[in-house]
Amino acid sequence: MTKAAELAKMGEVLTNSQLGGRRNIAINGAMKIAQRSTSETGLGASTGYFTLDRYRLDCSATAGRLTMEQVAVTDLSGFANAMKLTCTTADTSIAAGEILGIRQFFEGQDVQQLKKGTSDAEKFTVSFYVKGNANATYTCEISDTDNTRIIGQEFSVTSSWNRVVLTFDGDTTGVYDDDNARSMDFSIFLHAGSSFTGGTFSSNTYHATDNQRIGDNQTSFFDSTDRTFFFTGLQIEVGSQATPFEHRSYGEELALCQRYYQVVPKYTFFIGAVEVGTASLRAGVPLARTLRASPTIGNITLVIYDDDDTPFSDAAHAIFANSGSPEVDGTTGYLSVIFNGNLSGRTDNHNVTALYGTNGTLDSEL
Repeated sequence: MTKAAELAKMGEVLTNSQLGGRRNIAINGAMKIAQRSTSETGLGASTGYFTLDRYRLDCSATAGRLTMEQVAVTDLSGFANAMKLTCTTADTSIAAGEILGIRQFFEGQDVQQLKKGTSDAEKFTVSFYVKGNANATYTCEISDTDNTRIIGQEFSVTSSWNRVVLTFDGDTTGVYDDDNARSMDFSIFLHAGSSFTGGTFSSNTYHATDNQRIGDNQTSFFDSTDRTFFFTGLQIEVGSQATPFEHRSYGEELALCQRYYQVVPKYTFFIGAVEVGTASLRAGVPLARTLRASPTIGNITLVIYDDDDTPFSDAAHAIFANSGSPEVDGTTGYLSVIFNGNLSGRTDNHNVTALYGTNGTLDSEL
C-alpha cells in the first residue's frame, strides 16, 4: 500500500468512514444558542426548557434547587460557551422517586444511520467536556423510547475541563421509527433516588429496568450548595472513534434549533382577515424556518389596522391574543392562527394588517 493510500485509509478510520458531511447528531453542542433565556434561577421543581436550546431539564420530586446558565468559557480552547448548573438549595434526604437530568431528544428520522434493530447496528460514540467544583461521578444514558431500551455508562468529573468519551454498543433489537416523533434520548443524570439506583447497574448493556439506570457510584448534584457542573462540546456520532468536535456556524446552529422553537420578534407585520361571525381574526404568522410539527403559540398581542388605515379602539388593541389553535400545520412553512378579540364595528372578511409589540413564541419541542 502506498503512503497516500495509507493516509487515506487512516482518514477513513479517524472519521468513521465519513470524510465529509455532518457527523454530529446532537444540536447546539457548543452551547451557542439560548433563545429563551441565558439564566434562570430557582429551578428543580418542574421539568422544562429554560435556557439553552434543545436541552431539557428533567426534575421529579426534588427538594433541591439550582441555577441554569449559558456562561462564557475562557479556559477551554476552541469553546466560547458552556452550560453551568449551580446548586442553590441542597437536598440530602433523597426520596425514592427523585431524579435530575439534562436531556436532548431526537426525531427517529434523524437517527436512522445508527441502523438500530438490524444485524448491522452501529456502535456510536458520545463525547463532551465537563468540569465541576470537585470530583464527582454521574451517569450518561441513551434510551430508545420507541422500544423501551436503555443503555448507560458512568463518567467522572474533576475541577478541570476533561473530555469524556463513551462508546456504546449497537443494538440489534428494536428499530427506530422513521418519523418526526421522539425516538432517542441523550441524558446526563446528576441526582437520583432508589427507584433509579436500587438495582445493579450494568455498564454499556441494553435493558428496560428503571432501577438499573443510574451508576452505582453516582454523586448527588444536590449534596451541597458548593456543587457546580459545567458542560459543553456535546457530540454524538456513528462509530467507535471520537473525532474532533464538529464546530458549526452560529447561523447553522440557530436554524437547527428553530425547527423546535422560534421567537417571532416584536413589531413583526403579518396580514389577516376579520371574521366577524366568530369574533376572531385569522392571520398568517411568518416562520423563520419550517417547524417540526404544529406548535404551541405563546405571548402574542396585536395592534390591528383595517385596510383603510382606521385603527380599532384602544381596548381592542389590548385584548387581541392567539387562541392557541394553529389553523395550518407549521411543517408547511406557513402558519395560520386564529386570534380572538373585540370586533365591534368591523366588516366580515375585511383585510387587516397586524403588528404586535411583544416577542411571540412558537414551541414545537419533542
